[in-house]
This record gives sequence, structure tokens and C-alpha cells, in this order.
Amino acid sequence: MLSMTGYGRSRHSSDGRELLIELKTVNHRFLDVSFRLPKPLTFLEDPLRTRINVGALKRGHLDVSITYQNNRPDANAVIIDRALLLACAAQTSVLAEELNKLPPTVTELIHLSGALTITQADEDAEAVTMLALAAYDDALSQLMAMRRREGETLASDLFANLDQTEALTETIAVRSSMVPEAYRERLNARLDEWKIQAVEPQRIAQEVAILADKCAIDEELSRLKSHFDQFRKCLSDEGEVGRRMDFLLQEMNRETNTIGSKAADAEIAQCVVEMKCLLEKLREQVQNIV
Repeated sequence: MLSMTGYGRSRHSSDGRELLIELKTVNHRFLDVSFRLPKPLTFLEDPLRTRINVGALKRGHLDVSITYQNNRPDANAVIIDRALLLACAAQTSVLAEELNKLPPTVTELIHLSGALTITQADEDAEAVTMLALAAYDDALSQLMAMRRREGETLASDLFANLDQTEALTETIAVRSSMVPEAYRERLNARLDEWKIQAVEPQRIAQEVAILADKCAIDEELSRLKSHFDQFRKCLSDEGEVGRRMDFLLQEMNRETNTIGSKAADAEIAQCVVEMKCLLEKLREQVQNIV
């Protein structure tokens, strides 16, 4: 079982280029990917998205963040506007002669004219893409390892909460068989309290039978047991089980609500309340399972 929560990072260097990639996933109904890339590296989005779509990630929101540094000698392009620089030199030389001053140096001319421009050179897309994909694969391995660890912890908690839920179901099953007889005793006690003596036993039995039919929950208990068995199987299965478990919890909640509405007994009602609390815990945990 895999959690949808995970984190991985990897730093790769090659031929004067250094790239750090960080991956972070949180729960989401589908696979949703967002990128934070340096502007010159926007070309990385397509190959990374392709790698992600055919990889191990199937559900969750994935944040991909990249930091990049190019330390190669050709990382920057130096451009000098020679025409502008020569024109500036000609004009300043004339002015210097008129003022009987020394003409400005080349460095001063460059500063005055703004003829020098330093820009970031175009990146080698192929080399940077290979570097990014290698870093992504390493970071993904870390992220998946964390997802597995988180999944194991989740599975342990889910088993514990499911055991408690099943125990409450067993308590309800035992108690439900006592409800008709408890109703008979309450009915007889009420008749004695009202000093009504001439009630036929057959009439009392009929009332008890009607109540027993109304509060019968055998079918609901049977369906709950089936849902519990399927839920346990999901906990042991590999792959994407989160959606199936979420559906099973919806069905468990439906059966529990029906039991609560049919069972005319305070003890069963209390068990139903506790079951609904446990099912809500299970639902919250399942939201983070792939």
C-alpha cells in the first residue's frame, strides 16, 4: 500500500552544469502535476511530464521544483555594439580635442555608451534534459520509498480501526438477538404498571413479532461483514486501492445508518455512534491512499 504523501530530492552535476530537483506529493483524486522551473528551462516541462505519465505515480498532486546553475565558460554571451562604440569614440575624441583633454579610454567608452551587453547563452536542451531526467529518477526513488513507509503506517492504523469497527459489529449482532425479548419484558412491565390483566399472550407475542421484524438487521450485518472482508483484502493488495476503499467505506456508513434507524435499543444506538466515529477516521485515512 502506498500513501500519496511523499518527498524526494536529488542534485546532479555534469560538464559544468548543476541541477537540483525536488518532488513533493500530497493527496488528490487524480494525478495532478505542477512545475516551478527557471525561465530558460521551460523546455524541460514536456520531457518531465512524459516521464511522469509513464512512471510509478498514478494519483496525487505532484510539485516539481528545479534549481539550476550553469558554471561553464560559455554560459554567458558577450555582445558589443561596435557601431555605437565607434560613434561614441569619434564624438568624444572631437570634444576632448576642443577641450584640450585626453580622450576617454575604451573602458570608459563602453560604460558611457552602454555598448556592452551580457546575456545568458541558450542552454544545450539535450544535455540539460538528460541531467534533469537523471535527477528526477533519483528523486522519484526517494519519494516512492517515503510513500511506501507512509503506506505501511497508514495500513497499521487502518487495521486497528477496522478491528474496533468489527468488534462493535459483533456486539451489535449479539445485542440484536436480545432486543425482542427485552421489548417483551418492557411491554409486560408496562402492562403490570397500568394494571391491565386481561391481555392474551398471543396478542403480546404478535406485538413482539412485529417489533422483531421492524428492527431485524441481519441483512445489514451480513453486508457489513462482506464489506469488512473486501476492505481487508484491499489493505493487502498492491496498486491503486484508495478509490475502492473509499467506496467500501461509503457502503459501510450506509449500512451503519440503516442499523441505527432500525434498531430500537439504546445499547445498539451507542455502538452505532462509535462505529460512525471510527468509519470517519477510516475515511480520512483512506483519502491519502493511492
